[in-house]
Amino acid sequence: MAMGSASTVPVVDVATAGLRASIDPAGHRPKEENMNSPNRLDLYRGMVRIRRYESRILQEYHADKKPAWDIGAGLIPGEMHLAAGQEPTAVGVCAHLEKGDAITAPHRPHHFALAHGVDMNAMTAEIYGRTTGLCRGKGGHMHLFDPGNHFSCSGIIAEGYPVACGQALAFKRRGTDRVAVAVAGEGAANQGAFHESLNLAALWNLPVVFVIEDNDWAISVPRSRSTATASNADRAAGYGIPGVRVEDNEVEVVFEAAGAAVERARSGEGPSLIEIHTLRLWGHFEGDAQAYRGADLETVDERDPIPRYATALLESGDLTEDRILTIAAEADAEVDAAIAFAVDSPVPAPEDALLSVFA
Repeated sequence: MAMGSASTVPVVDVATAGLRASIDPAGHRPKEENMNSPNRLDLYRGMVRIRRYESRILQEYHADKKPAWDIGAGLIPGEMHLAAGQEPTAVGVCAHLEKGDAITAPHRPHHFALAHGVDMNAMTAEIYGRTTGLCRGKGGHMHLFDPGNHFSCSGIIAEGYPVACGQALAFKRRGTDRVAVAVAGEGAANQGAFHESLNLAALWNLPVVFVIEDNDWAISVPRSRSTATASNADRAAGYGIPGVRVEDNEVEVVFEAAGAAVERARSGEGPSLIEIHTLRLWGHFEGDAQAYRGADLETVDERDPIPRYATALLESGDLTEDRILTIAAEADAEVDAAIAFAVDSPVPAPEDALLSVFA
């Protein structure tokens, strides 16, 4: 779905009336008519910032793993899961979150970390395994923890769903209007933790939003071979909560659906489930040959959400060619500084392995 003029905002087909609730002008979500040029530029800028960051991480990751591929070699050893193509989910959702709100992200976490305010320098240092990292270099890119921003992620599938319920319960018992957001891929919706979390959140009316990023592939398995239902959003009905599937990987459509769900949670109306049909431009992990994707891989570039959104904003007059270059340059400068910070930071000493652990 291509976005039209500046006054036209794509409307997601929300089957549940609860996600169509209007938002108080004094609340946390701009009304649709307030989706103006600055709002659009913020969404575009957020996506470009994430893409420029991950493109550079991709470059740095591969730089010293040649000529023979060695996943353990280089300045960034180990696996690397990048979210290119999935930027609309993070930017559209996090646009509605505030400093005290919480996010639990999956093993592909960088886009949500950056969109939620995690410091780029500290995150990059963690990816490089340096002492200035979020976890002093012990967690790596799949285990980023930032208590100040209530951000966490894990390499365990669906691990963040129960954690988000705990955060939401704490917010509710403290009498705050804080919201927890749990993010996982479509493969995680077949895990027991997913269903247990939805059940508990519904039973206790918790202020939590469950987000499923459906990029069509659970590693190398297509959803058609792993999931009986065409939409995981339909599963919300089994727990008596609203569920919606956003079919188009467009940031403004995600923004609208997420805004209604976040406001519902913030106002005490309980949990919601959003499934976003997004796109994985690159492999499940870096080094993934992706032979299993076949024809799907041939069309990924034309489905890239960032140039599509840029074209729409150019046509609507919300963006100019000069601004495109400026936004990219600003993002590159920030990324360059973060990479330099990480590279210049010290490597942990061997004895540091004994620090910050349970005896």
